[in-house]
Amino acid sequence: MAAGSRVAVVGASGAGKSTLLGVLDGSVTPTAGVVEVHGADPAALRGRELRRLRARTGTVRQHLDLPGQLRVVHNVNAGRLASWSAARAAWSLLRPVGTAEVRAALERVGLGDRLHDRTDRLSGGQRQRVAVARLLLQRPELVLADEPASALDPALADVVLGLLGRLATEQGGALVTALHDPALALRHCDRVVGLEDGRVVLDAPAATLTVASLEGFYGVIR
Repeated sequence: MAAGSRVAVVGASGAGKSTLLGVLDGSVTPTAGVVEVHGADPAALRGRELRRLRARTGTVRQHLDLPGQLRVVHNVNAGRLASWSAARAAWSLLRPVGTAEVRAALERVGLGDRLHDRTDRLSGGQRQRVAVARLLLQRPELVLADEPASALDPALADVVLGLLGRLATEQGGALVTALHDPALALRHCDRVVGLEDGRVVLDAPAATLTVASLEGFYGVIR
């Protein structure tokens, strides 16, 4: 995958989109074949080597991985844990560090006034944006996003997809995102990969596709 690529993974529920993203970040082990990420096979790595690989990969999962009892500032700061010592991470839970950077990241997703709110008191869409702000602090080379706009209104969905695409480009990496909205896929990605029952049934430049053709594709595989 070329640096700066933005790939939309589309398909019906159960097609394998989330599984594919899990294989790419090393949380799912493939039953056959080899996947290479940053020049290495995540399934073959352990310990420090796997942690280093994951530090270069940022993921927004459907269930977000945001401890609800923590303040927003702590969940966003988690994007920097890979570069912090254990002592600094523990101290930050008592007295958050780098709050100016955290607030700046939150302002980019429209949540600059929620720095000290408990995360479980936010709406689903707000928590989704907190997860994106966490990635902005992590600055990963590879961004994996599983339905990052599912709980957002159309305007915010465009903002979030734009941020994720720019983040990957700024780091010289790539964005791979699972999307259900064909229009979002075509506006923000340059390549579309379609899955059906875990198999690739579509792989084409976004410029060669239309919203109608992708809606038809969904119709075929549902």
